Amino acid sequence: MNVDPGRQLRAIARMTVSIRLAVSALVLTAILLTAALSSLLWWRTAEAASRQLASTINEQIVAAVRKEVSAIVDEARAAHTAIRTLFLQNVLDTREADKREFVFLSQLQSQATISWVAFGWPDGSFFAAHKLGDRRLEMMEISLTDHPGERRVDEYDVVPGDIEFASRRFEPTGFRVADQAWFKAGLGADDPQWFRVMDHATGERPSIAFAGPIDVYQERQGVLAVIIEYTRLARFLSQLEVGRTGTAFIVDRSGELVAAPDREADELHPARGDTALLPLARAALEKAGEAGRKEAWRSRITSAGAAYEVALTPLPFPGWSLATVIPEAEFLGPVETTLHRLILGLAVGAVLAALASAMLARSVIAAPLSRVVGELRHVEAFALEQVRRHPSRLKEIASLSGAIAEMASGLSAFRKFIPADLVRGLLRQGVEAKPGGSVQELSVMFIDIAGFTGLSERLGDRVVPLLSRYLDLTSEIIVANGGTIDKFIGDAVMAFWGAPQPQCDHAARCCRAALACRLAIERSGLVDDLGQPLQIRIGINSGRMLVGNIGSELRLNYTVIGDAVNVASRLEGANKSYGTQILIGQATERLARGTVVTREVDSIAVYGREEGLSVHELIGMANEKAVGGIGWIADYERGLAAYRVRDFVGALADFEAVLKQRRHDQPAELMRDRCRRLAAAAPDVSWRPVAALASK
Repeated sequence: MNVDPGRQLRAIARMTVSIRLAVSALVLTAILLTAALSSLLWWRTAEAASRQLASTINEQIVAAVRKEVSAIVDEARAAHTAIRTLFLQNVLDTREADKREFVFLSQLQSQATISWVAFGWPDGSFFAAHKLGDRRLEMMEISLTDHPGERRVDEYDVVPGDIEFASRRFEPTGFRVADQAWFKAGLGADDPQWFRVMDHATGERPSIAFAGPIDVYQERQGVLAVIIEYTRLARFLSQLEVGRTGTAFIVDRSGELVAAPDREADELHPARGDTALLPLARAALEKAGEAGRKEAWRSRITSAGAAYEVALTPLPFPGWSLATVIPEAEFLGPVETTLHRLILGLAVGAVLAALASAMLARSVIAAPLSRVVGELRHVEAFALEQVRRHPSRLKEIASLSGAIAEMASGLSAFRKFIPADLVRGLLRQGVEAKPGGSVQELSVMFIDIAGFTGLSERLGDRVVPLLSRYLDLTSEIIVANGGTIDKFIGDAVMAFWGAPQPQCDHAARCCRAALACRLAIERSGLVDDLGQPLQIRIGINSGRMLVGNIGSELRLNYTVIGDAVNVASRLEGANKSYGTQILIGQATERLARGTVVTREVDSIAVYGREEGLSVHELIGMANEKAVGGIGWIADYERGLAAYRVRDFVGALADFEAVLKQRRHDQPAELMRDRCRRLAAAAPDVSWRPVAALASK
């Protein structure tokens, strides 16, 4: 049985109700608001108390870390001062190996946080004592006079109250103390200072060093460095309790990690602490700016739906800050749990009414509105064929759905006159429909049918199916390769890449599309009125050009203009002079180099320009198997180079070599004939190897 759609719509219209009546059903949700307001005051009070508790915990952590960093800095200074005093008072000579080893090892044993005690002599020799965790020590020496390029290493076991010699080995080394920043600066300094160190004789280990010169009787003996590896700080941080899931980091001025908690970190085991919350510390450092580097700073930061309390505190080492990150749920979790129970108790009597109002609102308002919003999304994306009319019991929603369907129907009539993909791209980027643009580096392509003027005169209106098929093929390929079709000018197609969507490989995309267009026309079987296969010519150029809405307030065209665009048009015409199909400018060749196979054809001065422009013929894509046997390209370009230095005889031989491999290569024939003329009548000194094109 057939049902009249109009009668159905009229029946639905009689059953519709006012939206105000539907909204009135939502009044029941006010019951939930009553419960929420009754607990708001309690929530605020509990939240303030919890945040104060978190602040107290953070202050205790900060105090412990500041104390530890101060102790580390003081220990390094004290160790440096103690050893320096022994040298200055001539109690210890820098070349006394036994005493020097004893003093260095004793400092490592007595100062828990020190990782290295090192000394470098002006001649490039190096000596150091180094911890290997908590149970072993090593002494190493690199002499550039006795055994250059070799490192002597003595290892010792740490036993209660003493150390025992374990082993000695010799191994090659490329470490040079003369290359170290702390050594080079120390040789020319008057006082010790702090350095950031990465490279050690044992490899890369992030550290800080307190290094300065050692002078005895006003003679510079070398540079003494006391080095602390970051792993010692990582081990200390692991001893702190920053809540159950919070953590603390030490970061430098630029936000780079100095230390994260790691119980296993030492001189043998690099720090591998959990840094999942480190991005939050860096975000806080960036947000705080200079204020966070000079004084204590706190903020609430949200990430992945979770809130965190982040505190930054400057440490007593230049540029270092302590960042503590504590999930807000740790101290507000109990408060929220209690609040949820309270709200639940107050709202038990209203749950059924709230559910009923929610179901009513969903079926009468939310679901119809969602469908209407979906249709608006189709219009926004310019997918007009997907827009449908949705009947509704609400008059306002039914009218809105009908208006949207009628609007889509009206807009769809214009889709044949404007590029829909371009409109969608502009809408996604929020480009307003008003005059304006910007200068960007893009690639532009012009495609034309060879001999179209005569063809159209001979065929008359019969040229339309041929032209339509040709435009369909090229348009599909341009769009498939991410291009924007600018306009059709008779048989000419103008397209560009790189806008409105940015494309870093716009030049390569443009070249790939040009080759695909050529192949598609060859395979299409399109022929002219004489039965000859249809031939196209393509010009491509890249460069900075103005792109945007060009025109007036009454009519706009999203297009590109500029000198680079004009050159692309001239290159399309230049194919006629050289017998080629695809010519690209030097900027395009440079941007697409490595992805395309080209040969430099000539230097030309296009119509309207005097300076020479290097022009290349596009042969194929570099990864195509069909591009093979291209040794003739080297012969051609070698001939071109000889031609440019006026070696016309040598150039002639190279172009002849090309023609032996490619019998009808028109660029080679043109250059061969040109070289013959120039060899017969040598040009004067004003001659330039630039061919001037006399027409567009």
